Amino acid sequence: MGKLNVVVLRYLSRDDFRVLTAVEMGMKNHEIVPVSLLSSIASLKHGGCNKVLRELVKHKLVAYERSRAVQGYRLNNGGYDYLALKTLCAREVLISVGNQMGVGKESDIYIVASPNGEQYAMKLHRLGRTSFRNLKNKRDYHQHRKNVSWLYLSRLSAMKEYAYMKVLYERGFPVPKPVDYNRHAIVMEFINGYPLCQVHKLEDPSHLYNEFMELIVKLANHGLIHGDFNEFNLMLDDHDHITMIDFPQMVSTSHLNAEWYFDRDVKCIRDFFARRYNYESELYPTFKDVKRSCSLDIDVSASGFTKDMERDSALLHPAGPDEEDDDEEEESDDEEATDEEEEEEVDIDEYKHAMLELEGLKISDPTADKHEEQSEEKEEQKETETTSPAVGEEEEEQKETETTSPAVGEEEPGKELSEAEDECPELGDLSAANKDFKPFRDSDSLLQMAEHMRRRRTDSEGTVGSMGSCSTIPLEVVRQKVRRQLSKQQKAAQRRRLQKGEANLVTSVRRENDSNIKCSMESDSFWG
Repeated sequence: MGKLNVVVLRYLSRDDFRVLTAVEMGMKNHEIVPVSLLSSIASLKHGGCNKVLRELVKHKLVAYERSRAVQGYRLNNGGYDYLALKTLCAREVLISVGNQMGVGKESDIYIVASPNGEQYAMKLHRLGRTSFRNLKNKRDYHQHRKNVSWLYLSRLSAMKEYAYMKVLYERGFPVPKPVDYNRHAIVMEFINGYPLCQVHKLEDPSHLYNEFMELIVKLANHGLIHGDFNEFNLMLDDHDHITMIDFPQMVSTSHLNAEWYFDRDVKCIRDFFARRYNYESELYPTFKDVKRSCSLDIDVSASGFTKDMERDSALLHPAGPDEEDDDEEEESDDEEATDEEEEEEVDIDEYKHAMLELEGLKISDPTADKHEEQSEEKEEQKETETTSPAVGEEEEEQKETETTSPAVGEEEPGKELSEAEDECPELGDLSAANKDFKPFRDSDSLLQMAEHMRRRRTDSEGTVGSMGSCSTIPLEVVRQKVRRQLSKQQKAAQRRRLQKGEANLVTSVRRENDSNIKCSMESDSFWG
């Protein structure tokens, strides 16, 4: 629970805040977050999560804890402060942090400045101090949860106080003007005044006493009881104007112990005025005097939200562990958007090239497809027009082929015929006439195609048809396939980079194991 030191904040890089956010996200369901989970959540571009963690430990932003069961890191108050300040600076709410103005049992107050030069007060909730350990029995922050970290309880307290402050300011109550909040930090209007506990003299104590009592009754008429209405939570300026602060402990007038809380607030003011200013009055309000005119306790729910605030998306989804990660990933989202625009601007020919490389397909032009279809239709018509020969003709053709085609071992009779033709030219003319004479051979029979050739042709046409059907893939499908393939390659490359970046962690574990083995061997040799 040390003081806030913002010197290191300006030197932290984007990777440092990504790792801090990863630790915060891991602490949702881990008291001590292991390094493997941190590296997977942070997913740094070039790895090296372990090196960043060691630097953060050096600056006391995270703490390293090791036990027999688990070893890992947990977020400190300093790291949580840095995450809240980083978000508020990104929203241009504040630009510098000044001195510490006050310290309470559950908060620290600092003076800050906006980019416009306006001064604000920043309240950092510090639940879990030694003087405020019995929180779970006195407050309903954790509700049904059994185990909750103090950082998360501080965030719930800040949310509740900001919601009450905003509602009361809109209703005209004397409270500081709320500016913004993030996590456990609240930025509000800077009040030039002093706490009532530091004021030792008043010009008119009776008038101020009446104002305090009227303020208590006014709160009760609106359905709220402050619960801690004392000299430490009331401020006075130079003109004795009242400003009320510290609202997380407010309760409803319909509470079971509402009358006891109301009487305690009245008693605190009466005792203080009697002790400090020697002023006592017999007139003081009671709980029976309350006339309820408004229901702010119903509007402000137990979680700190109002019905009016539910329309505000910023409060409906409060800034949490994911916001810093979203702020840090805005640049990557913009880069992805630009990449998608560039991909859409690529020509269709490039996508055809990519499709040929990935799919091995061929994209044909629609005009060529039409010509191919017309030629196929003409060939089919010709085939239907041609009549198949009769069975007898096929037998005669086979006989002719048997008579005309010589056998394998009939080379010598062929030589004899050639010699006979040389001797008798009449025999040569007769053999030529027999070769030219081909009965039952007309133009239709010459166009006849063998059955096995026809089958081959139909099979090839089927394959060509299938290729043609595959070539008509929509362009959007091709783009999706190309993008999917590219994303797989990028993820694989990123995985290799992350493994390379975390190699030092594996090396340290191996060195530790080697040293343990060496020590055990030396001890064995020492004892003989």
